[in-house]
Amino acid sequence: MNIEARKIEFIQEFLKLQSEEAISKLEKILKKEKDTSDERLFKPMTIDELNKRIDKSESDFKNNRFKTSSELLAKYE
Repeated sequence: MNIEARKIEFIQEFLKLQSEEAISKLEKILKKEKDTSDERLFKPMTIDELNKRIDKSESDFKNNRFKTSSELLAKYE
């Protein structure tokens, strides 16, 4: 059975569930799996990348290339 067929079968069985406790357990498992897979996608910066970003940020600030928090908040209100 391929993964797509397994997913469909799982969903069909999930929809038949009447136990709130079972649904909660499956939700927790799904959330944990999602969090774990998100962590695997995360690639931390190297020290060199971090230092370059700091240098660029400081340069932007010195050259007045930034927005204040008030300007940002006003944009989304």
